[in-house]
Amino acid sequence: MRKLLLISLRYTLVTTLLLGLGYPLLVTVIAQSLWKQRADGDLIVKDGVLIGSRWIGQSFTGPRYFHSRPSAAGNGYDASASGGSNWSPSNQKFVDRTSASVSVEQADASTAPVPVDLVTASASGLDPDITPAAADYQAPRIAKVRGLTLEQVETLIRNHTQERDFGLLGERRVNVLALNMALDESAPAAK
Repeated sequence: MRKLLLISLRYTLVTTLLLGLGYPLLVTVIAQSLWKQRADGDLIVKDGVLIGSRWIGQSFTGPRYFHSRPSAAGNGYDASASGGSNWSPSNQKFVDRTSASVSVEQADASTAPVPVDLVTASASGLDPDITPAAADYQAPRIAKVRGLTLEQVETLIRNHTQERDFGLLGERRVNVLALNMALDESAPAAK
């Protein structure tokens, strides 16, 4: 029995060192060596001020900007409280929050059906992207407020649409922070 206990303890120690320390250290060294910008969070700095990360969503409100997906993470896009609400479509809280989001989006845009990603949170609550359909839905509002043509806004959306990874993984998407930064650069809106 004592021999088995010692074997178990040695196995636990070895696997802890290999998988708990060695592997994370190896992955960190490789990531920092090959993809430092991405490993550090793809932080966006403008005029010496940290604007955000390409990987974590932010809340954009008001008619001047493209809106992100709603967040269920803590107090809104709180990376330390990542997680979805896990509410089912039959949950009254889900129905109430979704209905309120639909009302807000339709008040800013139109009575056309609102794309689902503008009114439901992602699984992490931190999704930085929306679908091209969600961006297109908001385009008339942006064009009107910014004094642009609809074609100019649609071109901006197309220029910031990312295709599926490797042509097959994920969905086409638009990074909201990058799109809003490009929007500010090309057509600053009067405050």
